[in-house]
Amino acid sequence: QVRLAESGGGLVQKGDSLKLSCLLTGGIIYKYQMAWFRQAPGKQREFVAVITQNGGRSYVSDSVKGRFEISRDNADNMVFLQMNNIQPRDAGRYYCARGREEWRAEFTTSASDFHPWGQGTQVIVPS
Repeated sequence: QVRLAESGGGLVQKGDSLKLSCLLTGGIIYKYQMAWFRQAPGKQREFVAVITQNGGRSYVSDSVKGRFEISRDNADNMVFLQMNNIQPRDAGRYYCARGREEWRAEFTTSASDFHPWGQGTQVIVPS
């Protein structure tokens, strides 16, 4: 069974950095776009970042542009999210997900285009 497991979340202060990791087991990632989404309490899940199959291109949301970077290691079936200059608005539960479609060419930021999902890792940023 394909499973995703995120790690690396925690309590950080405004301006700090954090690196989230995501490990896929029971399958492979190299054929798929991989993405990070987040969800704050009382809000809908929102797109954060997506990366192409070989890691050559990535796209991040405007809210994190210039601060967050997505990367991947296909050999180890892992995806990462480097978060810099973290702000209180970045607080929430962060989820990684694998694209549904093999070798999809164009980026997608729609949650419905990703499956499976991990359980998430919490990032707490006091105001």
